[in-house]
Amino acid sequence: MVVMGRVAGAFGVKGWVKVQTFTQSVDALTGFDTWWLSQDGGWREQRVEESRVHGRAVVAKLSGIEDRDAAAQPRGCEVAVPRALLPENAAGEFYWMDLIGLEVRNLQGVPLGRVGELLETAAQPVLLVEGERERLIPFIEPVVVSVDVAGGSLVVDWDADF
Repeated sequence: MVVMGRVAGAFGVKGWVKVQTFTQSVDALTGFDTWWLSQDGGWREQRVEESRVHGRAVVAKLSGIEDRDAAAQPRGCEVAVPRALLPENAAGEFYWMDLIGLEVRNLQGVPLGRVGELLETAAQPVLLVEGERERLIPFIEPVVVSVDVAGGSLVVDWDADF
């Protein structure tokens, strides 16, 4: 499962929910007619009757949720879709989840740590690299020289002292 958002709460009085998305494009979730919601350490399949972008979030009418009280119940649940349903990446594009855990080395071969997470900033995405200390490395060219998801590594043009 690929987590693509989190239910922020009820939206309106007719059983709609508001979802904070974690995707680059706010409307990415609206292309799926079924979502999976986190529940008790597992996933519960949930049919989407209707969804649309509302500002910087997505609002959706989920099957079986008919009023505001019921729409408040999944608040905090993660929203996911199976990896197999996601479109293939174009050359040079990556799903952020695929970068988590990659070993990061600089051009001199010095290990800097592993990607712990990616942060979205106003300027560009940033890798949080966890090693002997945390480093924030911009995920942009020319800083990121190569990414080998299959090989589990990422090479950056970054001084070990930064």
